[in-house]
Amino acid sequence: MEHIYPIFDTILNKEQKERLTNQRAKVIWMVGLSGSGKSTLARSLENNLFEMGFITKLLDGDNLRSGINSNLGFTDEDRTENIRRAAEVSKLFAECGIVTICSLISPTAAIRTMAKEVIGEDLFYEVFINCPLEVCEQRDVKGLYAKARKGEIKKFTGIDAPFENPSNPSLEIRTDLHNIEACQAQLLEKILPKIKIQ
Repeated sequence: MEHIYPIFDTILNKEQKERLTNQRAKVIWMVGLSGSGKSTLARSLENNLFEMGFITKLLDGDNLRSGINSNLGFTDEDRTENIRRAAEVSKLFAECGIVTICSLISPTAAIRTMAKEVIGEDLFYEVFINCPLEVCEQRDVKGLYAKARKGEIKKFTGIDAPFENPSNPSLEIRTDLHNIEACQAQLLEKILPKIKIQ
């Protein structure tokens, strides 16, 4: 690190970019079990904001693992590095004045705390997509729970790897209690005031 000379103090800052984009940057960090509805709500939010003229970037866990994180597995160390890289990328987009929507399981409090510290508390908005394990397992959108129960997938979150519910998220959405339209409306209603420039 002795030959690294950052130029953060000489480049255009987030506030200058926000004036150009006419929006406030924010990282919407959506967490929850597989099958909870994270990706569905993230795509919906991105589409709604796009139609309203906002510049967004959606970072989905599976997409990241097919690209920038393709060399990572599912050990505790790799899960942490997966989230660290996602947080660093999110921070870069936010510094460009972009509303960044992240759909990532983010299973532990420690991992989420690290993401918040990387991104910055003022930019970080945690949304807990809360759905009980038994409901997610009934949905089993990708067929992963069935494989995990058969032992074909090891260290699967919620089965043989832990998921710690966020204790104090910015927003909690219960996808088991409300239909998708109501969840979409709730998410959009809470996000808009955070990104609109008054």
